[in-house]
Amino acid sequence: MLKSKKTPDFILVITTLALLTIGMIMVYSASAVWATYKFDDSFFFAKRQLFFAGVGVIAMFFVMNIDYWTWRTWSKVLLIICFILLIVVLIPGVGLVRGGARSWLGVGAFSIQPSEFMKLAMIAFLAKYLSENQKLITSFKKGLLPSLALVLLAFGMIMLQPDLGTGAVMVGTCVIMIYVAGAKLSHFIGLGLVGVAGFVGLILSAPYRIKRITSFMDPWSDPLGSGFQIIQSLYAIGPGGLMGLGLGQSRQKFFYLPEPQTDFIFAILSEELGFIGGAFVILLFSLLLWRGIRIALGAPDLYGSLLAVGIIGMIAIQVMINIGVVTGLMPVTGITLPFLSYGGSSLTLMLVAVGVLLNISRYARY
Repeated sequence: MLKSKKTPDFILVITTLALLTIGMIMVYSASAVWATYKFDDSFFFAKRQLFFAGVGVIAMFFVMNIDYWTWRTWSKVLLIICFILLIVVLIPGVGLVRGGARSWLGVGAFSIQPSEFMKLAMIAFLAKYLSENQKLITSFKKGLLPSLALVLLAFGMIMLQPDLGTGAVMVGTCVIMIYVAGAKLSHFIGLGLVGVAGFVGLILSAPYRIKRITSFMDPWSDPLGSGFQIIQSLYAIGPGGLMGLGLGQSRQKFFYLPEPQTDFIFAILSEELGFIGGAFVILLFSLLLWRGIRIALGAPDLYGSLLAVGIIGMIAIQVMINIGVVTGLMPVTGITLPFLSYGGSSLTLMLVAVGVLLNISRYARY
């Protein structure tokens, strides 16, 4: 059994709370104009974000005190529940449709996104499966294939919504976990070629995804259509310069950048706080990932190590994709920036995940 419980990683706690605080400030700053116009309440989004941040922080500290082996025990049940929710959300009249995707369950602004929770449930279950079957992971048929089959099943159900961004984060995270567990690189090369072909197929199957690719290559080919968000995002980042225009002084949030409090919040942050503000946020994310890697390396068992790798991989992939999209380095996709973007499900999920990571740190040897 696990022994020598100690104080949680203090640096990880402070870094997470710092990112959360910056996120709360920026959600208000980025959303105030839109919230006033649509709801006659400049604090509309900020109040909801504060509510979910409070719930998330309480959950983080609560989970921090739960033995992480508990997630191993209940991982199968949690995974089944998430699969059921992914089915329920697809039922017309039950699942809420936003932005063309049937991805939410709930009432009005207070709703959850099952695909977000599937990411953490899949990480917990996959860590259990890989730690119990590590000797088989080098076998394509007995080890690698069953793991990927489960992941692709979940991915397929998420794509029925459709939500390519969340599905891509989950698949990328699971691939990292499987590779760290000892899978052969040669197997990944072959599967990578198949995956690229499948990814291209998914893009070609939906006209709006094709437009996102073409707008990524040349946003000015359709400046008022598919290239609009990228152009407006760059218009926000560029004028920010070194020091920024000042907190609350963004111009792009005045109905140029659609709903800037969500996926493009980093653009508003860069506009108002400049290169220094953007670099500071990236530095905080780097610090968080560094502490997570140390926890994974110092975990007392393989399950704890893989669980930590999965959580850190999920956060890292989301950060890279979101900032890559905002800066025009990647095609537009609906991925939130962890701890900063507006969104109850994403924020709560991330804070719970950090809580699990903090519990592992209480047993880590470093």
